[in-house]
Amino acid sequence: MNRIKYWAVAASAVLLTACANKFPLLTGPAPVDNGANMVTPMTQKRETLVATGYAVISIQNHRNPAQQRLLAIRASKLDAYRALTEQVYGQQLDASTTVADMTVMSDTFRARVEGVIYGAVLVSITPVGDDTYETTMSLDRNVVNDLRALYIASLSNKR
Repeated sequence: MNRIKYWAVAASAVLLTACANKFPLLTGPAPVDNGANMVTPMTQKRETLVATGYAVISIQNHRNPAQQRLLAIRASKLDAYRALTEQVYGQQLDASTTVADMTVMSDTFRARVEGVIYGAVLVSITPVGDDTYETTMSLDRNVVNDLRALYIASLSNKR
């Protein structure tokens, strides 16, 4: 009889620990974490967008080294703006592949970015190594939402 009580206590202990919500499917739907939703655009998950642009000093088209540095700084800033534009509006890709005799003869890709960026904040312009400048810029999420609303409005006006 002692063995039966022991097994009954052990079985009830095991059964009662199963009520500790270790199996969310059995207790109802799990709460949805909107921050990890795959449908939510990346810009809605972050407070600011950050983009970095790079430019090489020595390839700038000027003979004066000081002017080359200034041109590299400007080019890296434009590259950062381009990266911000890609994040806000996306990137249009065109691709073309030519096949002859079951062999790829040519494969070309063309990327295009178009948009308006305002309100970007210049975070830093720093030299990287001896021959490169790095520019980092940020854009607030509220400005991104305004830019997208203006873009959608301009598309509807064109139609």
